[in-house]
Amino acid sequence: MIQKLTILILIIGAGFTSFAQDTYLDAKVEETEKTYLGGETYKVKTFTQKFKSEKPKNIIFLIGDGMGVSHIFSGITANKGSLFLENCKYIGFSKTQSADNYITDSAAGATALSTGVRTNNGAIGVDVNNKPVKSILEEAEENGLATGLVSTSTITHATPASFIAHQPQRNMYEEIAADFLKTDIDVFIGGGKAHFTQRKDGRNLVEELKEKGYRYEEDLDKISKVKKGKLVALTADGDAGRMEQRGDMLPVSTKTAINILSKNDKGFFLMVEGSQIDWGGHAGSTIYIVEEMLDFDQTIGKALAFAAKDGKTLVVVTADHETGGMAITGGSIEEGIVQARYPTGGHTSVMVPIFAYGPGAKEFIGIMKNTDIHAKMRKLLFGN
Repeated sequence: MIQKLTILILIIGAGFTSFAQDTYLDAKVEETEKTYLGGETYKVKTFTQKFKSEKPKNIIFLIGDGMGVSHIFSGITANKGSLFLENCKYIGFSKTQSADNYITDSAAGATALSTGVRTNNGAIGVDVNNKPVKSILEEAEENGLATGLVSTSTITHATPASFIAHQPQRNMYEEIAADFLKTDIDVFIGGGKAHFTQRKDGRNLVEELKEKGYRYEEDLDKISKVKKGKLVALTADGDAGRMEQRGDMLPVSTKTAINILSKNDKGFFLMVEGSQIDWGGHAGSTIYIVEEMLDFDQTIGKALAFAAKDGKTLVVVTADHETGGMAITGGSIEEGIVQARYPTGGHTSVMVPIFAYGPGAKEFIGIMKNTDIHAKMRKLLFGN
């Protein structure tokens, strides 16, 4: 069972083409992968709910790709009753439909979150007419804020791409990579080195980024030690791999990004994606989903720890859509066991939860469109 998924992730990690990068969409697992039999747990800290301002100076926006309520409760069960996420007392729900489909894909879903505009499935940072739409990250740059992206997929994959690129199709990975050079983003960390260095046009975008003043790293230990300046970190040729391969890449990279971005006196905007919750849903693997949920929650913990100490940072956690139609059919909180079934290997149309912590968090209560999340963050951060 594990061997099957390990082979799958090795294929994904090695995939430089659009075909290989989307292999996870056709993943199949054995019946035993549908039950998580318990594992290591971690202690969850409760953070203060007192803040220094009414509106945030900084926003940390965390997207659990494919994360629905069942995915979250699988994490609560596996960690024997609690998650860092539970510090977020303000909770709402997001309607995720795209402009042309009742069931969104990650490109349209992330574009709605990043730009406040619903677009067609497959589109990256453009409207239904393929006209570029400014993202909240780009607007943050224009307002003098520091900006960053962190992801466990390739940094050119649909969700992170939608915050910085403008392309009609999500599989235009090399074109998306080139869009990074058109911005002043301060930090981006993820996989996808091949899209920057093994290109059809012969360009080496890593060298071009170095010429623009970026520090470049691949090793996680070195990444964790960077405290200032501009940083590009590409941890894999393709995607960052499953937990057994990438380790604590996501929480470590998130902490690094926060350390760097928080040096900006005007504030910062950081988007962090737990990409592979979605992939576990596509595969119908409870084990995969739980592993990714716990990793994502520990990353949320890093964001909350900073926000609690800082007092001027809003943390927003949501999903672009739900994947797999995950139904928890059995389990034990005492033993950390989760059993689930999946009616689909694709996305579903159900609402997904929104969690918020910090100044302005109360704005995220209730049922809203995915585009409303963008509007609320934008108003809180820029005042208009």
